[in-house]
Amino acid sequence: MPPYPQAPSYPQTPPSPPVRLPRPPQLPPAPPPSPHPHELRFEQRRVHISEHQRGADATAIGGLLLHLPNFLCSLLVVGLVSMFFGSLGIVLVLAWLASGAMVFHRPTERVIARRLLKLRAPTPQESARLTPIWREVVTRAGIEESTYELWVEDSDHLNAVAAAGHVVGVTRFAIERLPSAQLAAVLAHELGHHVGGHTWSSLLGYWYALPGRIAWWLMKILTYVAIRVSYVFFWAGPVIVVLFVGCFVLVTITFLYGLPLLVLLAPYLLAAVGRRAEFHADQQAAAIGFAPMLAEVLGRLHATEQHAAAVAAASGKRVKRQGALARLLDSHPGYPARLERLGPYLGQPAGAA
Repeated sequence: MPPYPQAPSYPQTPPSPPVRLPRPPQLPPAPPPSPHPHELRFEQRRVHISEHQRGADATAIGGLLLHLPNFLCSLLVVGLVSMFFGSLGIVLVLAWLASGAMVFHRPTERVIARRLLKLRAPTPQESARLTPIWREVVTRAGIEESTYELWVEDSDHLNAVAAAGHVVGVTRFAIERLPSAQLAAVLAHELGHHVGGHTWSSLLGYWYALPGRIAWWLMKILTYVAIRVSYVFFWAGPVIVVLFVGCFVLVTITFLYGLPLLVLLAPYLLAAVGRRAEFHADQQAAAIGFAPMLAEVLGRLHATEQHAAAVAAASGKRVKRQGALARLLDSHPGYPARLERLGPYLGQPAGAA
């Protein structure tokens, strides 16, 4: 068998050395991204628990004193109604007096939050956003985190509310749009209302004034009926009105030393107390290091207010200006006044506790 043909041989060439590419120049490592100037750094810090989780400052006590005429009127009304129940009347009066404790009853507060204030519990996403911010606020203030409850209002406006004994509400807009530091400043302001006792004192005053308000409403209806009667009996109507009002004034002066007549001045005095409460809540937030952030929020609200007025004026709408008497009934001071009060605190570092 013939041999297979052999493959031709080729000269062996030595392998070429590997080509070494030049190394790119070593760049310095990129610095870490700087935090947003309006975002908080949530640091672990020692928590100091304040001895008093809730108090009553001069503003809260003044508000209670201003509600005294309303309370006396309500007590008179409840006492008159209780006379129709005989021996059970005293039980009715005592039950009404004890009902003010419901302000601090958590289930009752939840009903107030849902039904009257139209608030809801936060969603899991909202809780994840709110919890570390709220923890930072209460840590700086020395308040236990569980002392107050966070609620959410479905609103597209920047707002927050402190109500009853434990409710702190904030709008969905504030949660979604505000940087964490500004949101913390808003919550710190509302916490200031609770710590100062503004919320529970105003709610107590409103509750104990309710029977007197109802009686005042009925009296206005009776006065209207008496005036309508005067159109039919022109000579009897004015006499009825004068007798009715005169008897009311005589009773209040004789038995209650004229204190119910202060009801006419109460709205103006209570509005003044409300303005003072706002200043105090701002001061509480500023004292724990949130003055610059709160000033940013107030400046934003002021700019929004001015823009709305400018748009209304440009569209030809008549911008109604508040008179001096109407401003006296405003329970919130103007944004420029609040910013001016924050001036002494704006020199503090933003993260100072």
